[in-house]
Amino acid sequence: MTRFNRRQALATMGAATAVGLATPALAQNKKITVGALRFTSHSGSFVAFERGYFADAGLDVELRFFEAAQPMAVAIASGDVDYAVTAISGGLVSLADKGAIKVIGGALQEEEGIDGQKILVSDAAFKAGIDAPGKLDGKSWGVTQAGSSFHYMGSKMAQAEGINLSFKPLQKVGAIIGALKSGQIDAWSIVPHIAKPLAGSGAVHIIGNVSDYVKDYQVTTVFTSAKNAADEREMTQSFLNGFSKGVADYNSAMIAKDGGDDGVNAMVDLIHKYVYTDRPREKAAPSIINGTMRLNEGAALNVASVRDQLEWFQSEGLVDADITLDQLIDTSYVETIGA
Repeated sequence: MTRFNRRQALATMGAATAVGLATPALAQNKKITVGALRFTSHSGSFVAFERGYFADAGLDVELRFFEAAQPMAVAIASGDVDYAVTAISGGLVSLADKGAIKVIGGALQEEEGIDGQKILVSDAAFKAGIDAPGKLDGKSWGVTQAGSSFHYMGSKMAQAEGINLSFKPLQKVGAIIGALKSGQIDAWSIVPHIAKPLAGSGAVHIIGNVSDYVKDYQVTTVFTSAKNAADEREMTQSFLNGFSKGVADYNSAMIAKDGGDDGVNAMVDLIHKYVYTDRPREKAAPSIINGTMRLNEGAALNVASVRDQLEWFQSEGLVDADITLDQLIDTSYVETIGA
């Protein structure tokens, strides 16, 4: 199995069973690093960390935060991070092609009946009459990098509408937000906990839903190094066990509302330690609640959606045309959907 150092990983970037919650924990606390973004969609990791589910599984976890998906893939490939949750990107697929990375589960998925990712336009674009996605022909669309999830969502929408977009790579989510608010780009798509407050400010406007164009989209996945997936099965299963308990708590509190308002408030308090930390709790809470989307129970993986994403990357020439789905995913850890 090839092991990548950071320089090699960066160079490459440039170019089924259910989770067994009864599986015994590791005999002693094993130190691992878990990558995340400061999004509510990463709450499975936050809850598992805060409520001791990783520790119960025998893991001593350090959370490490990133600002985009592709750098996280580099960190997994180079061994700086052991497990992570993020969207599938062209860089991640290319590293999987090199034998460095495996997707081992699902984290966040668009679901009918639950508010999902929104399509946004700048105030200037809206005032110019762009009040529906089909009117974006020839306009600019913000992405972090070419081959990012933002690129995929914009492209799928454009294909469905029969329009062309100009994709603008801005590297970080914060930079995209600034460009959209100032009118330097025309449009973008993002999770509701970011989209709704932006729209509420009047600086941008919501004109559509990603779910109208990408059915059952597996937005984020759980992934690790190919070495961990193949050779560290006990540790990997322990991580998935802890993570899945965090996911179950999140869904129970925020989707099913089993604990009523008290349960929602307790979960908001926990998430606020990681999301919108620069805002007081009373101002952060509405955005965190607005961002509620169901996380995949048991880290189940929608293989059909992952296949569609891989085929899109290949059709765009962003990854090698010969890479197979089996090179990208390991379905031996979790339940699969649409395989």
